[in-house]
Amino acid sequence: MNTTAQLDRSLIESIVRQIVLSRGDGAAPKKAEQPSSGDPKPNLVVSISARHCHLTDEHVEILFGPGAKLIPEKPLYQDGFYAAEQTVMVVGPRRRMLPTVRVLGPTRTASQVELAFTDAISLGIEAPVRHSGNVKGTPGCVLVGPKGVVELQEGVIRAARHVHMNNCDADFYV
Repeated sequence: MNTTAQLDRSLIESIVRQIVLSRGDGAAPKKAEQPSSGDPKPNLVVSISARHCHLTDEHVEILFGPGAKLIPEKPLYQDGFYAAEQTVMVVGPRRRMLPTVRVLGPTRTASQVELAFTDAISLGIEAPVRHSGNVKGTPGCVLVGPKGVVELQEGVIRAARHVHMNNCDADFYV
């Protein structure tokens, strides 16, 4: 018999909305106020991005060919950011791999890979929990694209809990 309760999406969204709306100082959540424009409050969407990578322009060209650029496939909740059409293979020290890890854009000044805890274990990588971009002293991996290979000396992390949202939603919730 399965004793795990099934939570429906609306209940999860309600719980998360209450947490986001709280002041963060242990006080009770404040009531949601309508934006001054009279528009209804934003529809807070909660999702998980278990694995993805961010690449530099140089690494995009190595992995996908000279002159290659990231091709937006789907916009993300943060303005100007997107899931690209491109994916890479991530190879760890155990010679195990994740065959299709989504690339997110736009490009960055340093490449990095963000993995779920179980992905890191499978690859044999002791990936620390860090905020995106904080990769100094982290383990590396090998990225394989259709046109080339990049060996990252560092840059593999498990992402610390965080929220991405567009500017209008941030103005409402902050």
